[in-house]
Amino acid sequence: MPADSSPFTAIVLAADRAPGDPVARAAGSSCKALAPVDGTPMVQRVLGALNESREVNARLLCGPPPAVYYGEHQLQRWLAAEDIPWVPSEAAPSRSAMAAMRNVPAQLPVLLTTADHALLSPAIVDHFCCEARLSGCDALVGLARHSLVLKAYPSVRRTVIRLRDDAYCGCNLFAFLTPEARRLAEYWRRVERQRKKPLRVVGAVGWLTVLQFLAGRLSLGTALERLSRRAGVRVGAVKLPFPDAAVDVDTMADWQFVEDRAREMRLHPS
Repeated sequence: MPADSSPFTAIVLAADRAPGDPVARAAGSSCKALAPVDGTPMVQRVLGALNESREVNARLLCGPPPAVYYGEHQLQRWLAAEDIPWVPSEAAPSRSAMAAMRNVPAQLPVLLTTADHALLSPAIVDHFCCEARLSGCDALVGLARHSLVLKAYPSVRRTVIRLRDDAYCGCNLFAFLTPEARRLAEYWRRVERQRKKPLRVVGAVGWLTVLQFLAGRLSLGTALERLSRRAGVRVGAVKLPFPDAAVDVDTMADWQFVEDRAREMRLHPS
């Protein structure tokens, strides 16, 4: 499959996973996406990085939900000035992603990320999108080696996916390059819908895959191959050389870290 030169449409998911998010409460904001980092709401930092990317043409914001959005007049004015459409979020991230992608023509590639990706940079975005285009896959997920993140930020706690060949951290970056790739969002929705029923989740991803993962015998290549087979699309991974790509804001400690890191980057740009 040749690399498509069409620019990406970037979708940013900006809904809290649960009411009463502790970061939002501490920041005095109506949702986590609006919590400031170095004086700028996280969602605006993310959308700003996407705007500076060479690979992204259009941006779309999915969330916060209407009850929050319609009370945030400053956000509404900023989005209007930036020509960024808003669509309401759904009850789960997979459903939000599917709903948002309906607003993007199927032939255009989509970049999906989240509003709490506060250290996202144009360099990270451009690297991910360029590598995604060259992959020959329908859909891509961004990963960073855990050793890279640990070396750069030994005090930052990240969820680690330990595989046979290496250990990885997720980067909240997903590319959907073809119309067929959007089937992956439907597969994600099916798995997410069963998240409170572990046996059904195992059934969705496959018993052999789970057992090999638990035994430390599952490689990244095998995992992607099986996911591709089950989702009906070719899924690949982009290994990002940026430790910042693996940092999002899930906790108060994360928020404090990105606040310090963002200030450092502003005062001492590389």
